[in-house]
Amino acid sequence: MAGNSFGHLFRITTWGESHGPALGVTIDGCPPGIPLSPEDIQKDLERRRPGKQLTSPRREPDKVEILSGIFEGTTTGTPLSLVIFNRDIRSKDYSDLARLYRPGHADRTYEQKFGIRDWRGGGRSSARETAARVAAGAVARKFLQRYGIWVKAYTLALAGIHCRNFRWEDIDENPLYCPDAQCAIAMEERLKEIRTAGDSAGGIVEVCAKGCPPGLGEPVFDKLDARLAMALMSIGAVKGVEIGEGFAAADLLGSQNNDPVTPKGYASNHAGGILGGISTGLDIVLRVAVKPIPSISKTQQTVDKDGNPATIQIKGRHDVSAIPRIIPVCEAMVLLTLADFMMHPFPRNF
Repeated sequence: MAGNSFGHLFRITTWGESHGPALGVTIDGCPPGIPLSPEDIQKDLERRRPGKQLTSPRREPDKVEILSGIFEGTTTGTPLSLVIFNRDIRSKDYSDLARLYRPGHADRTYEQKFGIRDWRGGGRSSARETAARVAAGAVARKFLQRYGIWVKAYTLALAGIHCRNFRWEDIDENPLYCPDAQCAIAMEERLKEIRTAGDSAGGIVEVCAKGCPPGLGEPVFDKLDARLAMALMSIGAVKGVEIGEGFAAADLLGSQNNDPVTPKGYASNHAGGILGGISTGLDIVLRVAVKPIPSISKTQQTVDKDGNPATIQIKGRHDVSAIPRIIPVCEAMVLLTLADFMMHPFPRNF
């Protein structure tokens, strides 16, 4: 299967399936001399790990092991290989799905493309694959710390409830990583109602990157915003990406949307830190639309492998929303993109 690698100079290849023995990632191009330990990676994996409040009850420790690319606690410049073993597999929960296609999932498209599919939790199309991305993103985070680049994602909307206030200090004080403490409470209550009803919910995640120097990005087809959009759209639950004002810019006048240039720099940041596909030096701000989890216990219409009409009621252990576990995944894809561009030669006027 092609399409399992991402990046040019800081390049990752993920492997493994939801119900296979393990999953992992190989990172090629990571510079030498970066202090790195399993604990550095584990911090980000812990935020993505299932089995916590408001998430799937699947109990995966998600303990990472570094198999190569490290000597005496420091990267060597050779390929890093990271592995995460699956410990809580219940493939029997999916046995009824061997002949049925789950609405909203990649079951049918995978089978139409490859002629075969792993029905045990979706196999390669499962969100479990993102654990490998988060592990790689943690390595990219360590690399970017050299340059003072910092990336943070948080929940702006969930289950139809939108943040009214924004406080950085609130983000890590609630399980939904919401910058509005009061809205976080309302979101939690709404998620409990939706879970009880056997349904699921979507939301909006914003990602902010601070400390990026001007000059990241390549014209014309390798623009920084194009690569960031690709990176975030590669996450299975993401159905839309906007940068800066995004779709709201369609309702603005040019005089409102332009960022005035002053002797001290830009007077505003409607562009979200990117102009002409190249970073401006201001904060890079992106938002992603996260669809509802398609695995729900409500009865749905589908067909079987022979094309006959059928109904399906999905069992097993599932999240009621991809949020909050998608938060570190979004961070990881932005971190990996920025790390890749920081490896490119460009005028470093900062």
